[in-house]
Amino acid sequence: MSRLKNKTALITGGNSGIGFATAKEFLEQGATVIITGRSQAALDQAKQALNGQVHTILSNTSNLSDIRTLAKQVQQITPRLDVLFVNAGIGKFAPIEAVTEEHFDEQFNTNVKGAYFTIQELLPVLNDGASIILNTSISAHTGMATASVYSATKAALLTLARTLSTELLPRKIRVNAISPGPITTPIFGKMGITSEQIDSFKTSIQSQVPMGRLGDPAEIARVATFFASDESSFVLGAELIADGGMITL
Repeated sequence: MSRLKNKTALITGGNSGIGFATAKEFLEQGATVIITGRSQAALDQAKQALNGQVHTILSNTSNLSDIRTLAKQVQQITPRLDVLFVNAGIGKFAPIEAVTEEHFDEQFNTNVKGAYFTIQELLPVLNDGASIILNTSISAHTGMATASVYSATKAALLTLARTLSTELLPRKIRVNAISPGPITTPIFGKMGITSEQIDSFKTSIQSQVPMGRLGDPAEIARVATFFASDESSFVLGAELIADGGMITL
């Protein structure tokens, strides 16, 4: 349980869902962990749930001014980072006829612009040989109705895993992507639909997963640990799909 011993990691959106599960896993693997979130109450709750072992930074990934101060906030905790898990993201769904500029901008500002400039801001505090992990989605590969904007944001992140890996070769910084399938996370409660619609949506998606169930955030966290650890030292610009076989079988 020491695959990340002596490593320091920052996880954006680490107060819930996949981010929280990854913070828990990283701590168990020996890392020093910092999480960001846009709600101080949620950060405090996450810290309490992790027995006070995690450091927290109040920061909204969709707010560029917050991102611009992130490096200084990190350096108040640690001088350098070994792992950056760009996990913060949102998902909202609507048919193209109903998509507004606000709907479009909100998702691109968080999922793409926020991710991009978070990496840019933290590059100076990342150690050479560090690992950057992008949380994408199998939606980048599928043609799911009402997900045109969300899917486009996730596809953009996949290209960043490749292009930034090339750019950062001189520093031996590896950039890789995780593409989860349907995972049991709070995103279902943020879709703006009723609990009955959520249950129906989950049942519909679950029927499309060959393993017959939704994934658990902890299962994605273990994939993140692989990318964060030295076990993946020869892996860069890669995507690991963790979806119970949904798009491969």
